[in-house]
Amino acid sequence: MNRFNFFKQSRGVCHWALRLILCLSACFTSLCAQAQTCSLQGKRIAVIGDSYVRNHREPVENTWHYKFAKKHGMQYLNYGRNGSCISIDLKRWGPSVLHRAAKMADSLDYIIVIAGHNDAARLDSLGTGFVSDKVNELCQLLVNRYPTARIYFFTPWSNDNPNYLKVVDIEKTVCGSWGIPVFDAARNSNIFARSDAFRNVYFQNGARDHAHLNAKGHDRFLPVAEAFILSH
Repeated sequence: MNRFNFFKQSRGVCHWALRLILCLSACFTSLCAQAQTCSLQGKRIAVIGDSYVRNHREPVENTWHYKFAKKHGMQYLNYGRNGSCISIDLKRWGPSVLHRAAKMADSLDYIIVIAGHNDAARLDSLGTGFVSDKVNELCQLLVNRYPTARIYFFTPWSNDNPNYLKVVDIEKTVCGSWGIPVFDAARNSNIFARSDAFRNVYFQNGARDHAHLNAKGHDRFLPVAEAFILSH
């Protein structure tokens, strides 16, 4: 065999091997995705928090967490309330997330907390120590009441007000001390909430809105949130 034919055949073998590897990889990825979906089928998932959960003035069915639950065949429970804080009850907006969490359904398999936006807006009067203590109480309540559940926190989006990052870091520190995974939506999401142009496209009330994704925004964030949840 001359050198040219040798290299030609070798290159053909390499291409065949590469195609086989890619095919096996695709099959493995598909099987993993199917296994994850099967493992979530019928599980009870509760989402609790503020208007990020209630979805402000649009249907809950537009939210990324509702779509995640339905995609994976889960039983979905929504405990969102507009204006809700983690730490304090409010005359207009009702009981805190901490107090409402104590009244969620029993036997939950997955719990997602999405809150902190309204605490950040009041942080100067509440104080970081107070909010930190209340986040700790919430973690303790959830872990003790649902010892077998998978618990996740999602932080608020980024904001020009530095108090939002302070609350994000409180959640990461306190939840981390309990072993609860936290998704830092202020720093690591694909939601550019500090951009007027972005909010005009993906938020319910355009550039005036710093909190509430529209249906298109929820669809954009869903793959990011899904990857985080499934990775744990």
